This record gives sequence, structure tokens and C-alpha cells, in this order.
Amino acid sequence: MAVFLSTYVNKVDRKGRVSVPAEFRKVLAGQSYQGVVVHKSLHYSALEGCSAEHMEQLSDSLETSDLSNEDYELIETTIFGGSIQLPFDGEGRIVLPQHFCEFAGITEEAAFVGRRKTFQIWEPGALAAHESGMRDKARSRDISLSKIIAKASAMRGAAS
Repeated sequence: MAVFLSTYVNKVDRKGRVSVPAEFRKVLAGQSYQGVVVHKSLHYSALEGCSAEHMEQLSDSLETSDLSNEDYELIETTIFGGSIQLPFDGEGRIVLPQHFCEFAGITEEAAFVGRRKTFQIWEPGALAAHESGMRDKARSRDISLSKIIAKASAMRGAAS
């Protein structure tokens, strides 16, 4: 499965239309729904986006999870109840609802940030501040990609 990578900043017009990056549309190509599913982030002043198939996978995962009733209710209400399917127009744009733009502080530009199987949509200035904070945390925790890969390789080797 292809993954969402990189960060793109696109203009938002007066009607809330914004182009989904071509690379993101390529990841979404071949899906049954020609558009994206978007909801408000639970943790940030940003929007979360994914394919309809990813939402189906999340739904299936909830059926076999051992979440508390309260957590199950939280996810169903905030994620599933708060999601909207946004179709692509002929130019690869979506229309962000006004209340979503207000939640994320998006006005003239939107930053699309790849997060493997999902992506986020931020107001560019807020994203810059968030990214700076994440880099500081990564340094303070001595997070390194080579360490992550080595640990995963060791775990796979132990499982064999």
C-alpha cells in the first residue's frame, strides 16, 4: 500500500476549495470512493484525512478491540460522527467546510502533511510551530530512525 509522504502548502479560495496534493491523490487512486474522509483531530488544531477504506479498516478494528465502552463511544462520536466525505472535483480539489476551517484556523492556505496511512491539514504557521516542537521532543528523547529500524529487525528476528 502506498503511503502519504511530504508536506505541501496549497491556496484555499473564498469558497473553501483547496487542491489535494497530486501525490496524495495518487495514494487515494483506485479506492472505491473518489475523494477523502476528513475529521477534526482529537489532539491538535488540525484536520485528519484518509481514504474511506482506512475508515472501514478502523471500524473493523473496533469490532475486535477491547476498548472500554466510554472509549468506544468517544471514537464513534468524535471520529465517525464527526467525519465528512469530501469528493474531488474535476481539478482534484475538495471543499473544506467552514466549521472545519475555523477549527483548524485555516484561511488562505492549507498545509497537507503526510503521516503514512493518513494525513493532516494544518494552517501553515501552526504547523511550523508544531513541527518545531516535535523536533525538539525527538532530540530530547534521542529518537533515531536507525534505532527504530534496528529494534524492529531484532524483534522480527526474535519472533522467527
